Order: sequence, then C-alpha cells, then structure tokens
Amino acid sequence: MASNYNRKSASSGSRKARGAAPSGRVRSSAPASRASGRGSGRTPARSSSRSSQPGTYRAMPGGRYPAASARPQQRLTSVRVGDLDRAERSARAQGTYRRHVVRIVVVLVLVAALAIGAAVAYNSNLFAVENVTVSGVEHLTTDDMTAMANVPANTTLLRVDAAGIRERLLKNAWVADAEVKRIFPNTLELAVTERTIAAVVAVPTEDAKSVKRWAIASDHMWLMPIPDQDSEAGKRTSPKVYEDAAAVLSITDVPYGTSAEIGAYCTDSNVNNALDIVSSMTTDLSGRVTKVSATDAEGTTLTLDNNVEIAFGKAENIRDKERVVLKIMEDNPTVVYINVRVVDRPTWRAL
Repeated sequence: MASNYNRKSASSGSRKARGAAPSGRVRSSAPASRASGRGSGRTPARSSSRSSQPGTYRAMPGGRYPAASARPQQRLTSVRVGDLDRAERSARAQGTYRRHVVRIVVVLVLVAALAIGAAVAYNSNLFAVENVTVSGVEHLTTDDMTAMANVPANTTLLRVDAAGIRERLLKNAWVADAEVKRIFPNTLELAVTERTIAAVVAVPTEDAKSVKRWAIASDHMWLMPIPDQDSEAGKRTSPKVYEDAAAVLSITDVPYGTSAEIGAYCTDSNVNNALDIVSSMTTDLSGRVTKVSATDAEGTTLTLDNNVEIAFGKAENIRDKERVVLKIMEDNPTVVYINVRVVDRPTWRAL
C-alpha cells in the first residue's frame, strides 16, 4: 500500500510539475484571483506599479511575457515622394519670391533716386545752352537758321523745347527735314536737310510785262524768287543759289496767271508736268535737257544741250519716249526736231 501511495504521490507530483509553467513563464491566475475575490469579498489586487516602469512588462495573452531584454518598438511613419517634391518646390518658390521682392525694392529705390536727381537737374541752370551750331545748310546762312530757331535765352539742354525749334525750322521752304541735337555739356546743334533746286521757272508778273525767276524743288515746292545777283537782296543771298540755278533746267512759256509763293506747292499743271518728265527720266537724256516750254501739258517741249527740240507731251510712257528719241538721234545725227507725243507714231525732222 505504501508503495502504491508513493507512486501516486510521485505521479501526482510529476503531473503538477509538468503542469507548472517553465522557468520564466507564469500561468495566468486571474480566474483564481477573481474566484478568491468573490469568495472573500475583497477586491482583487491591482497590478503592481512596477509594471508601468521601464524593465517590467504586463502579461501577454496566454500568460507570456516578452523577453526581459526587449524594448518597446518605435512607431514608424511614412511620407510620400510627392509630398517631398511639393515641399521642395514650395521652399524654392518662397526663396525666389523673396529675391524678387528684394530686387524690386532696390529698383524702386534707384528709380526714386534718379527721379529726384533728374528733377533737381531739370530745374537748375546745369547744362545751360551756350553754343548753337548749324550743319547741313548751303542755301541758307547760319545766322538765318539761328534766327529761325529762336532758342530762348537762359535755357538749358534739359529744358529746351527741341520739338518747337524743329517745327519753326520746318516752316522755311528750304528745310526738308531738321533734327535738334543736344551735345552735352552746353551745345545745341541744328542738323538740317535742305531741298535742292530742280528748276528755275519764269513766272509772269502781274502786269504780264516781264517774268520773275523762281527756284522750285523736285517735290514741286516754291523755294524763293531769285533776285538779281548785283542787287542788295542778291548780296544777302547764298552764292550756292546762283550756282544751282545756272546748272538746272529752265521752265519757260508758263501761262499768265501762274502764281508762286514761298513754301507753297505749285498748283500749275503745266509746270508740274514739266518737272515730272525730267525727274522721271532714267537715261542720259535727262542730263541733257536745258529748257522746257510749258505752255500746256500736251504741248510740253524739251530743248537739249545740242538745241534739238523734242515735243514730249504729257508725262506718260516716259521710258518708251526716251528710248525712241535716243534711237532717232542715233540713226539721224542731223536731226533737229522729234515728236514723240504719240510714242508708237513718232516723227522727226533733220537738216
């Protein structure tokens, strides 16, 4: 009996030993504790405060505890690549914006400083006009141009009315164009482009007893009446006027009633027709015309330097008429008269 008892005890002990938790493991006793609490009327004891301190851990499900050397894992976060790109772009944009703001502020400060400096210089006597020079004039004198410019006294290069001066200069018939140049520190230059004499027109006087020689430009503007060179007016006239007048063609036989006025454009169709013929010629024939009779457009007659007369007519088919005239002169060296009013039916007369 004793031996059987001992075996049972040993067996029972073995089962208890097998049922016991291995070293480091504790089987949960929560049910027993709750049962014990209910039986004794006492509230189950709370977990020890050491469980919330580092190094102590609460029981895991199944009564297991993590290894003593394990530490709590840190919580990981994730960021999308697109978020990083947007953040980088935003940072760059902010940096660019700040740089632009700085530049704008600097520019505004400089502009303000320049404006203040310009205002001070404009209202001061800095760059006072001390010299007025004239360039590009041959038929007008420097004194004439200076008087026409009428530059105000005590003005400066900054305050001078350049547009007003140019407008006054353009009122002169000889001035085709003008430019007012500021040459610092104290010179104002009047650069003028003059008209040239295209012809001298013998305009009948009001009493029809004589004619007055008028210079006319290629754009049909009346330039000036040409005075006698030995007169008082002639002595005040530029020698270039007489030089050009002797070299250009002469338009004669102008009908009575043709009016001429300095700075006005010619309205006489006969004179304009004669000018258009000569100015439109492209061969060496144009350089040989010395006189044009302008009784009427249809009867316009040219006289060459060899005294050959050409009944040219209206300023039409000018190149064809030139070609025919040159051919007739080449084939007939003694020709004295050619009629090309109707270019496809020319006639001529020779000695």
